[in-house]
Amino acid sequence: MLKIMKNKLASSYVIQNYKKILPFVKPYWVRAVIAMLITIPIGSMDALIALMLKPYMDIVLVEKSVEATVYIPILIIVFSLFQSSLNYLATYLNTWVGRKIANDVKIKLFDKLMSYEASFFDKRNSGEIQYRFNNDVDTACNGLIANLKKFATRIFSSIALICVLLYNSWQLAIIALIVMFCALYPLKNIRKRIKDIMKKTVFSGAKVMTHFNEAFSGNRVITSYNLKNYQSKKFKETLQTVFTLGIKMVQRTGLMSPIMHFIISIGIALVIWYGSYLIASGEITPGNFVSFLAALLMLYTPIKALGNDFNSVMMSLMAIERIFKLLEDSPSIKNSENAVKLDENITSIEYQNVSFGYSKSTLSLKNINIKIDAGTTVALVGNSGGGKSTFASLLPRFYDIDEGKITIDGKNIKDIDLYSLREHIAVVFQDNFLFSGTIKENIILGRENVSQEEIDLAVKSACLEEFISELEDGLDSQIGERGVLISGGQKQRIAIARAFLKNAPVVILDEATSALDNKSEAVVQQAIDNLMKNRTVIVIAHRLSTVRNADKIVVINYGQIAEIGTHDELVEKANGIYASLYKAQLR
Repeated sequence: MLKIMKNKLASSYVIQNYKKILPFVKPYWVRAVIAMLITIPIGSMDALIALMLKPYMDIVLVEKSVEATVYIPILIIVFSLFQSSLNYLATYLNTWVGRKIANDVKIKLFDKLMSYEASFFDKRNSGEIQYRFNNDVDTACNGLIANLKKFATRIFSSIALICVLLYNSWQLAIIALIVMFCALYPLKNIRKRIKDIMKKTVFSGAKVMTHFNEAFSGNRVITSYNLKNYQSKKFKETLQTVFTLGIKMVQRTGLMSPIMHFIISIGIALVIWYGSYLIASGEITPGNFVSFLAALLMLYTPIKALGNDFNSVMMSLMAIERIFKLLEDSPSIKNSENAVKLDENITSIEYQNVSFGYSKSTLSLKNINIKIDAGTTVALVGNSGGGKSTFASLLPRFYDIDEGKITIDGKNIKDIDLYSLREHIAVVFQDNFLFSGTIKENIILGRENVSQEEIDLAVKSACLEEFISELEDGLDSQIGERGVLISGGQKQRIAIARAFLKNAPVVILDEATSALDNKSEAVVQQAIDNLMKNRTVIVIAHRLSTVRNADKIVVINYGQIAEIGTHDELVEKANGIYASLYKAQLR
């Protein structure tokens, strides 16, 4: 009873995973069905070839007539040619459907990836993202479709061949079928054997990709710090882990094919032994036996390799399981029901008793209370790691707060439509990410219906005119992946031009000049001053000289607001944190 229940669970597992992929098959169901139907004649023709051997052998061996059997070899050639043509057509259709499905799943996964909050990416590396959102899809869709065709062909082939076996000798057929089911028995626990290894293999495979990503993105650090040997050593260790897992997989599943091969060999031996007796007793003819033996070999040959094929099927099913776990997962930051849109004219932003921590054990911000009026500039200063960037990250909902609330014009940002909220906020980071492509593409960022006049104004306001005029292709100049072909100051000004073109009423400047030299800072600061005009601005600054003219300076120390005031007020404060920082920087 327990064995029956286990087999039912295994079958249920396969069916459930196939059901999950069915909605993606639906748009291409016609081609998918044709590909499946083609497998019927492909499989059945094996049986026809085996069946033709009976009259051929009986006529040649018994009647000693060769002329009467000339048509049989010709028919075998014709059937084989037809079978090969159908095989090609089925392979083409399956590949077409498989890749279409894979593309659709990848699009869905990519859309899901774009909806995840910052904390999702904080907890994962680039290799894991690439493996789970791309490689798993190829393993699942392409592997599953290909194996489905293979198994469908073998099922129809097996049914037809079993009919040939029964036609030639029901006694020998019983022996053959008992042996076949014994050979298939080791497959029943294959998922249980490989599940834990597969999880570790996925993690290790993702780590290999991370090494390549780091070698690409960190090539200058690797070169300047002579890290070639160090990085190679880490890579070798990861590959050794992958190798060890691969060996464990072979240890757990590698014996299946040899065992099946051995059991099938016993079956063939029994058939030959008992078949010889049946021929001698006159119960079957030599033609029956040759036809039976040919059908049996055609039936048994694929079964001997079924262990490895079944392995790949289970890997595909597990990949589907991981894919749909991602698709069914819901981002923690999403629109609430009846989310409202923001008005164009924002009057105030307010943090009310806001507390937040990246982990449950440690709070990065504690009980923050502050009101920011429209059109004012608020500067956040304080010690590194004190919570300044965290403060700014909470407004566009990169993260959701743990306690309290943040409001815009009295509306809780959790009740505001995410797209509307983020359309009203422009962010210029310390290290702005640039996409591979042209300067123009990095400024407009896919915005449609942007006029050339608007682009030119953004370029001028961001102090990019001189730089672009020196380039042969101007705005259409390629900047390389992550903007490796341009300087830090030029990157910052492109990011500021983005913010200009977005024309959002609220601007967050997250230490936008801290990584620049004095000359670059002066140019970027001029661009920033242009951007700040007539906007509500939150400035995170390390250099206090850049925030002297802020309407309000907020000193955040160890996650709490320590001081609030103007530059003049805070400098005059005896033993104040801001005054101490300012004097230290002057020195």
